[in-house]
Amino acid sequence: MELMVPVDGGELYTEDTQSQGFPVVLLHPGWGDSRIWQPVVDLLAGRARIIRYDVRGYHRSPASAVPFTQLGDLRAILDQLAVPPAVVVGHSGGGGTAIGLALADPGRVRSLLLLAPGLPDYPWPADDPFFVQFGALFADGDHEGLTALGMRTWAPAADDPTTREQIGSAVTALLNQPANELPDPPAFDRLAEIAVPSTLMIGGRDHPAVVECANTIAARIRGSRTLTFPEADHMLPLRIPEVVADHIARHGSGPG
Repeated sequence: MELMVPVDGGELYTEDTQSQGFPVVLLHPGWGDSRIWQPVVDLLAGRARIIRYDVRGYHRSPASAVPFTQLGDLRAILDQLAVPPAVVVGHSGGGGTAIGLALADPGRVRSLLLLAPGLPDYPWPADDPFFVQFGALFADGDHEGLTALGMRTWAPAADDPTTREQIGSAVTALLNQPANELPDPPAFDRLAEIAVPSTLMIGGRDHPAVVECANTIAARIRGSRTLTFPEADHMLPLRIPEVVADHIARHGSGPG
């Protein structure tokens, strides 16, 4: 089922398979949209109820004209669709939103699967070459330059049409998005409070700052499991969909 779910001051394009089985919520990265999950969705067909959506300004969701938070929008989706405690799968920035939900409303989270997760309040290195180059290209509104930077940084393992479409879609969203997103509550110093089963996946060819962030998150979540895939880059749902789907199924078969 495809629908536009109302959120404060806007709406979000959402897909809900309404299938029998355990519920799964898929949160896409900042450098991609909800289509990045398609290989995983195909592998889980008929085994789980899968919910995914485009965040504000990405692909099929309109940009926001009012202030909003990612956590607030996720909660609105869960409320509107009456989603029971779910396996929450967050990729990159979507991982930060998943972590925020586990801290703010743990009763909604059956378990966490975090793919190359990032947190806004993690102490990112301001002098990292990616951030420096991104800032200059973004200030110039350089879509082509940002796409090339995104491919070099996030997709060194494969320059294929699907990956390039995802990176290009994200650049369009980043350039067209009004500055209305408010930060979610701080999470980095609260990671030890997470009590749900948690697995982290990291690509060995991901950007070093993201690898460091993900490893630090893993070290702070008690009892979490970390899996590293040496040949994969940041775009894990496209690189190792079978592995991602298998671990979602494992999380779904556990207590909850």
